[in-house]
Amino acid sequence: MATTNTYLNFNGNCEEAFTFYKSVFGGEFSYLGRFSDIPSSENLSITEADKSKIMHISLPIGNSILMGSDSGGEWAPDFKQGNNFSISISADSKTEADKLFKELSNNGKISMPLEDTFWGDYFGMLTDQFGISWMVSFNEQQNQ
Repeated sequence: MATTNTYLNFNGNCEEAFTFYKSVFGGEFSYLGRFSDIPSSENLSITEADKSKIMHISLPIGNSILMGSDSGGEWAPDFKQGNNFSISISADSKTEADKLFKELSNNGKISMPLEDTFWGDYFGMLTDQFGISWMVSFNEQQNQ
């Protein structure tokens, strides 16, 4: 059965926010990646100012994971503090990820189709027909 976690988006202060959350909840970041970690591509250019920003960060809290990134600016022109979150689904199989993604995107909008990514997940993003943002992923290594 899939699990859900909260994914927070920030406009340049993700690292500061997650350092604060870490001081509140304790623990260690299970992942911290910056935009400078993204492999070069002719379809994507990252400014020097954005390279040090957080592409993805994870902080385990109990049985859940608080996740986040800096995704304001050109990546999120409609960014508004207060509605800057998504629900992240970790599927138990690629088949389950496909099913959930297809059903949630019905009458919604796909912003990133499900596909294999450089960080190892099968991953996609969408907004459902009610305006809720979802991230669907499957990681074969974590489900073995």
